[in-house]
Amino acid sequence: MDRRRMIRAGLAAAVAAGLAGTLLAAPATGAAGPASGPDWGTCPEDMPAAARAQLECATVPVPLDHDQPDGTRIEVMISRLASTKPAERQGVLLLNPGGPGGSGLSQPADLTGLGLPSTVLDAYDLIGMDPRGVGHSSPVSCGFTVEQNYPGNVPPYAEDAAAVTEQARAARKIADQCAANDPEGRMQHMTTANTARDMDLIREALDEERLSFFGASYGSALGSAYASLFPERGDRVVVDSNLGATSLDRDSLRRFALGMEDRFPDFARWAAERHDSYGTGRTPGQVRENFLAQADRLDRRPVGGIDGATFRFYTFAGLYADSSFGVTAQLWQALADGDAASAARHAEELEPVVGGGPTAGSARQTEGATPSPYDNTWSAFLAVTCNDTDWPESVATYRRDVAADRQRYPLFGAAAANITPCAYWHNDPVDPPVEFDAEGPENVLVLQNLRDPATPHLGGQLARSAFGDRARLVSVDDGGHGVYVYGDNPCALNTTTRFLLGGDLPETDVFCGASTTRKS
Repeated sequence: MDRRRMIRAGLAAAVAAGLAGTLLAAPATGAAGPASGPDWGTCPEDMPAAARAQLECATVPVPLDHDQPDGTRIEVMISRLASTKPAERQGVLLLNPGGPGGSGLSQPADLTGLGLPSTVLDAYDLIGMDPRGVGHSSPVSCGFTVEQNYPGNVPPYAEDAAAVTEQARAARKIADQCAANDPEGRMQHMTTANTARDMDLIREALDEERLSFFGASYGSALGSAYASLFPERGDRVVVDSNLGATSLDRDSLRRFALGMEDRFPDFARWAAERHDSYGTGRTPGQVRENFLAQADRLDRRPVGGIDGATFRFYTFAGLYADSSFGVTAQLWQALADGDAASAARHAEELEPVVGGGPTAGSARQTEGATPSPYDNTWSAFLAVTCNDTDWPESVATYRRDVAADRQRYPLFGAAAANITPCAYWHNDPVDPPVEFDAEGPENVLVLQNLRDPATPHLGGQLARSAFGDRARLVSVDDGGHGVYVYGDNPCALNTTTRFLLGGDLPETDVFCGASTTRKS
């Protein structure tokens, strides 16, 4: 997998190192805020070598429960790529790559490698972060193992009502397993609101009056929450590939289905032009028909453990970036040929895009099982997602919604609407959902591709509407997930860079036409 695709994968669901473990806490030693600045040093050895060479890391103590600021503490690890031009430095730019569950320690170096303009590097200290419960920040664990048949952060496509009922049984077991691995109930404090509060303590630790922010995918929800909870402490806030909410709630998850419908035609046109090579269909319409037919065949006769639901999942993953179209077509080809070994290899290439995918094996955890490399990513995702909002508990609700979305969005609707462990989560939310604050300063730039499989354009419109005059929307005629630097549209790049450097929003919303040049 090439460097650009690997870094872009972090947007989708954050390829975090699978650092299984319990939430570590240290005794309280005074007020909630750190008394002095961070003690910067070398970054963890498991960070990519190129990033580790550029960055310095530190930990910031924060309350486990922000309602008890003098109580139990946990530590949040941050990284820094400092500006080398003091005369041009304007402040700090805190980053988040998405998830929830995404490690962001290497993100300052990742963005630099993707071409973040040097003017932005001069203007800001770039601050990466492993949010609470993730990576090196007191990581949580549900105890996921390689041997489990866990489908990852996106529930499996349900062929019918019986499949929803079957998924409900599996979802309940996962919720029970997460609770069993969290005997002290610390996962309940993993919320978007608490992470935003952590961010403000990081701002204090860095001795900054205000904090600028760039976040993509779920990072858009985190940035929106910070701008709403601390409107006067945010400087320049860029929210990219928006969920349309301050959390990954059920509506946001269901919009994956709309996103796939919006994005699939890009792949279908690409594949149709290459039919003689991949055999996926001579027209975009034929490609779509062949996708649905292939899924149906695999439901009846799986190839190497890949059934129709898994095939849909991997195709969804392949739509995150144009650079993944080739391996997606290879996967289709291998499955059509019944080549299980080749199909497994191509599926493995797509797994990092969405933080791990379905694996063949027993759904029962066994003694001596191998910890999953995605354990922390999946665990943190569930904790934050399930804690942020109340999810329906009635299986009938999911059966109804799956049936509706299967008809409305045939490609992926019956997956995105399916039941998740959140229906059976063992604690109620400790925070109400964060409400957008439209009364603060005009300092929020909303970036959105027109055809994003995970966060469709509607998400950007919803965020823009909720922020009102505080925000401007930049709509980009492009597909895939990620706009600024992660994408390749010159208008969006220039508009965002001007905002980060000058601080003034465009006078009106901006439409960026399709790029006429592409990166290799």
